[in-house]
Amino acid sequence: MYKKIISMIVVLTFTIGLVGCATIPEEHRGAATGAGIGAVAGATAGALLGSSGAKTEMAVLGGLLGALAGGLIGHYAYDKKKSEKETAEKYNYQSSQGAMVRIENAEAVPKTVSQGKTVDMKMTYALLGMGGERNVTETREIRYKGELYGKPQVTVTRGEGTFLSTIPITLPSDAPKGKYEIIMTVQASNVSDSKGTSFYVE
Repeated sequence: MYKKIISMIVVLTFTIGLVGCATIPEEHRGAATGAGIGAVAGATAGALLGSSGAKTEMAVLGGLLGALAGGLIGHYAYDKKKSEKETAEKYNYQSSQGAMVRIENAEAVPKTVSQGKTVDMKMTYALLGMGGERNVTETREIRYKGELYGKPQVTVTRGEGTFLSTIPITLPSDAPKGKYEIIMTVQASNVSDSKGTSFYVE
């Protein structure tokens, strides 16, 4: 993997129940905003740096709602963990099985966080049988006491293999305390998989 430093614009739509997606080529560089994006709410835009061993993409769509609206959604980063061959060997995959999307792990780091601090929403997933590069949409639904409080979403171009992706959220200083549920979903080639995790605000 290589270090890549690129600018990213965080774009948030605040239309409840309607979250757009941005399609971003894997090797695209520079800053980008989606066309026709609605009102910006609950975050700021800025330039961010890629970390060593990870790549960064450009746009994250979907806002933080209600009591989390004062928080920030940070940059989206990903790293390819296994090649197509390594992933296929792990799952004993045969091409006759067709497209496969498998979330291996979904976690919030740290599991317990203070108000005003940052939580990384991490997801490791495998893609096989796509027949080349495809658009892949990642969605993370954040719920508190059953109510939707955020839905950041990004659409990227992926080949086949195993990937780790991260979206951080910085909570507002008055974020309600308690347990937050996150449902993470990956969709590609009309196939999807979902996995849940949680974190606590103390």
